[in-house]
Amino acid sequence: MIGTQQLEMNPRGLIVLFAFLVVAVGGALIANKLTLGFAVAAVAAIIIFTFSFISQEIALYILICSMLLGPQIVTESAAVGLHRGRGLTLRFDDFLLLVIGLAWFMKMAVNKNLGIFLRTPLNVPIALYLFACVLSTAYGAMVNPRVKPMVAAFFIVKYFEYFVVYFMAANHLRDREQIRRFVITMLIVCFCVCLYGMYQMPSVDRVSAPFEGEDASEPNTLGGYLVLMLSLTIGFLATAGSLKRKWPLWILLPAILITLAATHSRGSWLALPFMLLTLILFSKKRLVLILPVLFILSLSPLVMPKSVIDRVAYTFNQPEEEGQVKIGNVKVDSSTSARLESWRIILTEDFVKRPLLGTGITGYYFVDAQFPMILANTGLVGLTTFFILLGAVFWNAWKAYRISSDPLFNGIVLGYLGGYVGLLVHAIGANTFIIVRIMEPFWFLTAIVILIPTIEKKNRQDEPAPIPAWRDSGKFRHRAGELQS
Repeated sequence: MIGTQQLEMNPRGLIVLFAFLVVAVGGALIANKLTLGFAVAAVAAIIIFTFSFISQEIALYILICSMLLGPQIVTESAAVGLHRGRGLTLRFDDFLLLVIGLAWFMKMAVNKNLGIFLRTPLNVPIALYLFACVLSTAYGAMVNPRVKPMVAAFFIVKYFEYFVVYFMAANHLRDREQIRRFVITMLIVCFCVCLYGMYQMPSVDRVSAPFEGEDASEPNTLGGYLVLMLSLTIGFLATAGSLKRKWPLWILLPAILITLAATHSRGSWLALPFMLLTLILFSKKRLVLILPVLFILSLSPLVMPKSVIDRVAYTFNQPEEEGQVKIGNVKVDSSTSARLESWRIILTEDFVKRPLLGTGITGYYFVDAQFPMILANTGLVGLTTFFILLGAVFWNAWKAYRISSDPLFNGIVLGYLGGYVGLLVHAIGANTFIIVRIMEPFWFLTAIVILIPTIEKKNRQDEPAPIPAWRDSGKFRHRAGELQS
């Protein structure tokens, strides 16, 4: 006979069941009124939502794979298109992150013990930066006719999207094995991206990430991503461990270098020496890095592709064009000149008009450089909070590297530090910190790095206490046996 207790259902279970029924019925009704493509997308959203609700780890694996392997969906309005910059179009990642994020928030609501935002050292800096963006945009909407509230809100949501990746990963990370699996998945995705890049090389002048399309290709975006992943790969190679077990990294390393060269991204190439210097400075085995770097530099004039040499020379040898800037007696190409000119105009002319809060997000024309763009849009308040966030990221990463004794964690944090500095240099000539294909892997790795000290501390506490030498001696064991008998 079945007892009444077995027939009782948990109220939370009823909520979940009701939510799934609503989603399923709603999806079926909507699918009848949509085209085949949208119907397939609706079904995919329901499937992803279900898997994400059941297992956040599955959701994170899906997200990692979509970071660079997801297609771009250009569905923006004319107003958004007027203000958009690199990485601000609607991508499959945005759709996926929305679905996964909703599942995550619903799961947190059902199981209140999980919490929504794990307390980390970056919570306050992130909140300050987002508040500065909202404050400057609200002010800009009142005084600047260029700021359209709906369009600006779309951009701020995009900014917040990157931090959702950070909080989702941080809330789920629990142990070393999880981190190892996630990082391996990221490296596999990177290798797939490199294979795709090398596949493009015979047919295009500059390679870009998968599924971007000819009109929306961004080689500089792929270059920034590869700088981060190259640093992570070198970080693993420069830490303790068997070289035989690292053989996949020796395959990945040249694949990244070849693809990075084929991007013809001078901003990414400029980031390389700073990334390498950071790795050498922080590495506990400097010779492991210095000797290969010197060897590669000595061979570079012989093995460097002509297209790379021509691309670097083009910076100074471009035929005469209007708008080129001269630095002393040196003339630079029009693309570099445009970036330099945007820095000059913002710092000497436009910034002083609204120095504290700027023009608001989307209140200034597109600038292909991160720091002057933040200064123009959010003023000193926004730039200061952004620097506070960057400083907090670096300080906590450096602290994690100093206290970590695990070779896996050392490799991750060392590579992260090098990639972080490389991205700061990359941001001089690109909007690196708002480009979705760079920021999603960056903030995922940031969550790992920030959680490493906590996870390593927990691992130490879980380890059994070592037996004192005096207790492990034969004399002690003999005496204990006599007492038991």
